[in-house]
This record gives sequence, C-alpha cells and structure tokens, in this order.
Amino acid sequence: MSRTRKQPVTWYIATPADGIIEMSRQAGTPVNLAANVGKVIDHPNPCHNKWYDESSFSYFRMVKRVGEALEDTGIWPATWPVRLWIVEPLGETGNWSQRHYPYRLLAHQIRVLKEVDAHMALGPCGRDVLNVVQQEIPERTARWAADWTADPDGMSRRLWTWETCASLTSGSGQWAQSVAGSVSHSRREAAAQTWIEGLARSTVDQVLAHTGLDVSHGVRHYAYTRAVGLAVAAQHQHRFDPYVLDALRGVDLDAPVPAAA
Repeated sequence: MSRTRKQPVTWYIATPADGIIEMSRQAGTPVNLAANVGKVIDHPNPCHNKWYDESSFSYFRMVKRVGEALEDTGIWPATWPVRLWIVEPLGETGNWSQRHYPYRLLAHQIRVLKEVDAHMALGPCGRDVLNVVQQEIPERTARWAADWTADPDGMSRRLWTWETCASLTSGSGQWAQSVAGSVSHSRREAAAQTWIEGLARSTVDQVLAHTGLDVSHGVRHYAYTRAVGLAVAAQHQHRFDPYVLDALRGVDLDAPVPAAA
C-alpha cells in the first residue's frame, strides 16, 4: 500500500519594508533578512531557558499559517508595505504551547530561503484588500465625513440601526463583524484581519488629516466603522453571501434616506 508523502512545512516571517526583523531592531541587535537571502543566520542573543523570553528578542518567531504572519512582529501601528519571507528553521526548535500555538515555531537559527508577495499575509484575497484600502477607502472617506457632518443626529440613528438591526437583505453590522472575526480565527487569519482593520483606520486618518478641517469624534468613528467593514468584506468576499457582505459594507447606510410622508 502506497503512503502519502508528507508535504514540507513552509515557515514565514514578516518584516518592515527594510527587511529587518522589528523586534531585533528594538532589542538593539538588528537582523536583516533582506541582506541574508540564501544564508544561515544565528540568533545574536539566544535565550538559555528555552523557550521563554529572557530579553525583548530571545529567538526567531515564525509561523506556518501565513494569515498569522503579522502577529507578534513588533511592527505597530499597522503599516504597508511590509515584506514576507520564507525561512527554514535549523537546529533545535520549540513552541510556547503546541495546543494553543500549533502554527508557531521558535528557533535560534534560520536559513532565509526567499521573499514572497507580502499580500499573502492578508489572506487569499490580499490584493483585493489592498485595492480597497488604497483606492476605495480614500475615495469614500470624504463622502462619509460629509454625510455625518450634514446630519449628525440622523446619521447616528442610522448607524445604530445598521449596527443592531437586520434587514430583509442584510444582517446587522455587529453580527456580520462577529461572523467575520470567528471565520478569521478558524482560518488562522486573525492577525490578517487585525492588520486589515488597522490599515483601514490609518487610511481614514490620512484622508481626514488632509482636509484641514476640525474633524469631530462622530465623523472619525463613522468613517472608521465604514472603512473597516469595507476592507474586511474584501478579505472574506469569496466566503460569505451578500447577506453578510452587504452588512459589512453598510449598504443600507448608503441608501438614500426615505422622504418624509
């Protein structure tokens, strides 16, 4: 009887655009993956009590689920571009808990194999997510701000209704966000969703900053909510039906307000 050959595991590390592991930079012992492709790197200050932190950078941290590559990197706030590397762990390896972190590995020596497209860290639809963040959110933020500014009380009521009440065509916003979070966790894309949400908020901040206006808390909160929903919908666009996706996108919020009788 033939046996199925076990596929080799691919391990990922994410870095900022310069290729330096951020936690190594913060520890004062910068490790540059970009400058060491094809080479073996020894950890500059390995911990002795494996596998626990004895310093701010005690071991190399890598993941085999690419959607979690942006977790625990030391890069914050969420930014783009980042870079994504495939590495090979060498020597003794470990883990904090195989039960709770089955996708993670710790090592004191790695070989940098190659760089891959960083959008993979944002999930299978990473390119679409980036298009939403970089193109759609900047185009829509001004409209969201204008809608709220023109009628803060009315928009506040509409936002509450969207967040808490389902319609015939879409679920409530809070329910849809909960569904998205649960699926991201089960698919090992929790870090991807956290990063996507951070990028969406950062884009809103950049757009609002260029308006030169004194932006109210309500405007910023509303724009954040809409931007995050739009970006997360792009992450899960092939997994959910319109009932969930339209809820995330806030389609009902974009519908014209019915004229008073």
